[in-house]
Amino acid sequence: MKFLTISLFYFTLFYFSSPKQHSFVIKKEEKRSDSSIIRIPFSLKLGKVSEVYIAETSKKIDSFYNKNIGTAGYFGSFIVARNGKIIYEKYQGMANIKLQKAMDENSALHLASVSKVLTATAILKLVENDNIMLDQKVTDWLPDFPYKSTTIKTLLNHRSGLQHYSRFPELMKNNWNKKKILSNKDVYELIVKNKFRLLTPNNTRFDYCNTNYIILALIIEKATGLKYGEAMKLLIFKPLKMNNTFVFDYYRDKDTVSMSYRNSAANPWDQFDNLYGDKNIYSTPRDLVKFDLATYSPEFINQNLLKEAYIGYTSNMKLGKDYGLGMRMKKLSNGETQVYHNGWWHGNTSSFVPVRKDTISIICLSNKYSNNTYETLKLVESLYPQTK
Repeated sequence: MKFLTISLFYFTLFYFSSPKQHSFVIKKEEKRSDSSIIRIPFSLKLGKVSEVYIAETSKKIDSFYNKNIGTAGYFGSFIVARNGKIIYEKYQGMANIKLQKAMDENSALHLASVSKVLTATAILKLVENDNIMLDQKVTDWLPDFPYKSTTIKTLLNHRSGLQHYSRFPELMKNNWNKKKILSNKDVYELIVKNKFRLLTPNNTRFDYCNTNYIILALIIEKATGLKYGEAMKLLIFKPLKMNNTFVFDYYRDKDTVSMSYRNSAANPWDQFDNLYGDKNIYSTPRDLVKFDLATYSPEFINQNLLKEAYIGYTSNMKLGKDYGLGMRMKKLSNGETQVYHNGWWHGNTSSFVPVRKDTISIICLSNKYSNNTYETLKLVESLYPQTK
């Protein structure tokens, strides 16, 4: 089967012909007045959340948040929503200390590795549109790629064995340029030129590696004929009206975005800060709720295809954890298997936890380094201690 580059025209046509006339099944008066309901422009039938549930659950979440997440000095944004209804929402600290911007619902923070969830979804949408295949070789898109067995799937599930780009300076030693701000193309060309030794043969072992998603972003660009940021906008951000979500561009955005901090000092930029696919998407909790809701709609993504993202490919479930296609899995103490993804880059930490059996979205983002962000999985167990 021959795969053709998708033009900008094709994606523009796709976007403007998408089913925007659909919406949540909510009474018209609620659409106008209830700002606590997050909506997506795709049809999705979800039950109404009772006021009793909201009152009882929000009290538990508030107690958990104050004790485990929003402690003194914490900077971040946090949301819990069920069926698109905001149950609890909190914004704390500063989005940018220098500019004196307080954190609020429109403060876009660096998602770090939670960006991988969005990159993987873009790949799946291209698979659904029959533009690429999961088992397709990387060399079909990037002919000079030196590892002939690597597939799109083994990039997604971190079973490619690629070297971590953060180790390139160590591998290249005196040949490394410390001052160069790297692009995804630079990383690819370094791989082609140096043919770094694989850590393990393709599809033999799980090794979480950001380089995989650098290459996936390049494949998205090849398949769409668009820069990654534009492709993500047309595939995901615009259709879902994620208006505060964007792909960071070092040269365009570094002086205006929310900074990341350790204590009260801003982290300096480094030479890996212009790489995308593995990180560098900025977003808000409300926008991520929109994304999470869309994953339940067959109008946004094929549900059978999406199930492959939640299959564990690492054979580590005996250890209580696994990895799918851009999504982590962990066995909780209550016996449930929870999908999620965390992230960390500089002072930014993030956690995206969709409780799929209850259509609950839990998102926690911080731009001041703290492990508190990762308490979200404990919150799931706290809310549902009797689940078996």
